[in-house]
Amino acid sequence: MAQLFGETLTRDDIRRRSGQLAAYGGVRLMELADGTERGIRLLEFRTGSGLRFTVPVDRAMDLAEVDWRGASLGWHGPSGLRNPALHEPEGEGGFGWARSFTGFLVTCGLDHILGPEEVDASHYGYPGIRTLRHGLHGRVANIPARLTGYGETWDGDRCILWAEGSIRQATTFGENLVLTRRIEADLGGHEIRLTDRVVNQGFQPTPHMFFYHVNLGAPLLADGARYVAPIADVVWAAHAGRYRDQRTGYALVPAPQDRFAEQVWQHETAADARGEVPVALLNDRLGLGLQVTTRKDQLPCLYQWQHFQAGAYALGIEPSTHHVLGNNAARERGEMIWLAAGEERRYDARFTVLDGAGALAEAEARIRAIAAQPDDPYPTPSGHFRPLTARGPS
Repeated sequence: MAQLFGETLTRDDIRRRSGQLAAYGGVRLMELADGTERGIRLLEFRTGSGLRFTVPVDRAMDLAEVDWRGASLGWHGPSGLRNPALHEPEGEGGFGWARSFTGFLVTCGLDHILGPEEVDASHYGYPGIRTLRHGLHGRVANIPARLTGYGETWDGDRCILWAEGSIRQATTFGENLVLTRRIEADLGGHEIRLTDRVVNQGFQPTPHMFFYHVNLGAPLLADGARYVAPIADVVWAAHAGRYRDQRTGYALVPAPQDRFAEQVWQHETAADARGEVPVALLNDRLGLGLQVTTRKDQLPCLYQWQHFQAGAYALGIEPSTHHVLGNNAARERGEMIWLAAGEERRYDARFTVLDGAGALAEAEARIRAIAAQPDDPYPTPSGHFRPLTARGPS
């Protein structure tokens, strides 16, 4: 049954009160019509509890806007939601990706996830392509999806809002990887569920890397907001040589800064008894938070992105398949995932709204019970990148 507007409602209750489910919530498809976002198909989800989110079908079915009772939780980057036809994946030395970077969730992959890098491509056996030059965070986020279905499905008195589609990253002389994505939320609920499957539909072993770039912004992100995670070890910091220069540690969010150089961390996290890793941003002043939950066996690494620059103010929670060391390092360390023909990898994520001081306290207690994060806002990185389980090419 759905908890809606202070009542517990059955399917029949809702049918009797309105000729359409849309009075309470639902999913609808629309097309954007102006500026650089013109032509993007967009799914809008409303759960009726106050949770509203949008899915740009033509941007890998990622999550663009996520709102709770009118308050934005996700990041609205300066580029806006840009039509992928305008995207230049090889532009600006591989950093052209940033001209399309916005939204609550941006998926990175499917065969590269980190900075611009040239890698060996001889495994594809094409004489004309010995190496590949990858741009920032890979290609998948700017590939339109094939929308295979969406709607509302009743299971007794439970109503599930859902959408499903597939995104193909492929070339004649290289990879043929397909991401199948299913997005769900319950009518009356406060959580988004994501199930992803990546399969190699080609006939050659293909490298695979994947991470969720979850971006939180104002008003949830604000001076005094707190980053809470089950951190067993702070492994790495990109800014280690200037660790205290900006007076910004890993745990406490400052106000927007006029001149802020991004800071990136990698943390080694602990998992709970179910193998899950919850990470949250808590805003005590608003009594509002957002928790990201993934599986340690699927996404064993965690990056934290801090971009507290005025006008592009953001914090990223980024669970990943690989260390921050890069594509070539993953190959050299024997940690690259090589998908055989027909082989599949699955990834699950939940994005949960935390509403009220009680929900924030409960989430924080649960996370700290898994592992107590460092009290020092500037913990010394250990440099210990633990070995990851992966398979080499057959």
